[in-house]
Amino acid sequence: MADTSAPGATATAPVDSRWLVCRDPRPNACADLYCFPHAGGSAGEFLRWSEQLAGVRVWGVKMPGRVPRQDEPPFTRMSDLVESLVEQAAFEPGPFAFFGHSLGGLVAHEVARTLQAAGRRLPDRIFVSSIQPPPVHAARPVHGLSSAELLTEVERRWGSLPSVVHEDEDLRELVLRYVKADMEIAETYDFVPGEPLDLPLTAFIGDEEAGDLRGWAVHTRGPFDHHTLPGGHFYFRNPRSQQELLRIVHRAMTADR
Repeated sequence: MADTSAPGATATAPVDSRWLVCRDPRPNACADLYCFPHAGGSAGEFLRWSEQLAGVRVWGVKMPGRVPRQDEPPFTRMSDLVESLVEQAAFEPGPFAFFGHSLGGLVAHEVARTLQAAGRRLPDRIFVSSIQPPPVHAARPVHGLSSAELLTEVERRWGSLPSVVHEDEDLRELVLRYVKADMEIAETYDFVPGEPLDLPLTAFIGDEEAGDLRGWAVHTRGPFDHHTLPGGHFYFRNPRSQQELLRIVHRAMTADR
């Protein structure tokens, strides 16, 4: 099933294409990168990264409640989302890594913790982006706001939504529906301390953002590194920052291949 949020993309997930979409299947890839979207984000945002990641197969994680799964109810609790991902998303048996931006970083981290607790294969590395390490405390919960209030708050925090969202009322309500659900996941996330992950962890942040990602180091027994790149919360939409981000990701994923 094609992910209509990413024109030209084709889903090639080995078992359940509801969760995973890949634009370039690359049968001879040396590793797979699974990308978890930010709150309100789309799997399609990451698929073109394969153009800069030679030898790596890039997957986007498709969330219920948005295109092409807009007829499914969105998740509103981290534990339910993670349980479904671990049970249903078919991560490749070969070498793989997770990348998660903002809320997606927390989801990727919790999926890896669940895999580790179950004695299952872990990703070779996790890349977290623009998210503070858990436990995360919402300064002002917003998932209970009205649509108009939520839209104002989202744009205040992260910048304006595309003009088409403002111009199309039905589209705006659809977008706000899953933004609200994702914000509820983040704002009700109850981190339970446990064993650090047995894998390397890399953290990224934009230089216009506040926060210190070095606290992620306590969540891994493996090597830890962090990088600051030019830009705000969506620094990777800047072509130069994206190029540097993917250079670091590619080097980490292919160094031992």
